Amino acid sequence: MNLKYLEIILASASPRRRELLEQVGFQVQVIPSRISESAPSDADYPNHVRKMAQQKAKKVAEDYPDQLVLGADTIIVCNDQPLGKPEDASDVRFMLNFLSGAWHQVISGICLLKISDGLEIVDHAVTEVHFYPLTPQDIEDYIQSGEPFDKAGAYGIQGLGARFVQEVQGCFYNVVGLPLGILWQYVKHLSEVNP
Repeated sequence: MNLKYLEIILASASPRRRELLEQVGFQVQVIPSRISESAPSDADYPNHVRKMAQQKAKKVAEDYPDQLVLGADTIIVCNDQPLGKPEDASDVRFMLNFLSGAWHQVISGICLLKISDGLEIVDHAVTEVHFYPLTPQDIEDYIQSGEPFDKAGAYGIQGLGARFVQEVQGCFYNVVGLPLGILWQYVKHLSEVNP
């Protein structure tokens, strides 16, 4: 398939996002946006992640107006409580106890931006995830692994955190870091309308 927009700048330092993009055939250049991430000001979490993704993409696209830039932002929400990245082990304990035996949402915003073509797409995806009940030992073992500290919601579904997940409704890759299916459909569409 000859797609015009397979070369992409990822405005994120996330190794998981880069790996996902490369997995489906993108040629990725990583240029983190370095914008400060703000906490949601209200419960409109989809709008928050869309805005953050847009800000990240715009920050990088200003310096690379002739290239397609992808901004992305993800938040975990459980019982209407947003969960970011944990600051320490006690934060991990709080988050995993909160997620234990419960459903939560993984909400990711994406923004595709190419300034020279006047192209901007902003969207989001929501995936529902249910955890098995966790024991204190489950949580302590996970903390000792070191895995939860750089991840929103204090777990990685693509790593050891997979053992906590009972059910996923929606895009699995969204939980890893990017809603690949939606993203691919947009890139395919863009290549068709801008050959």
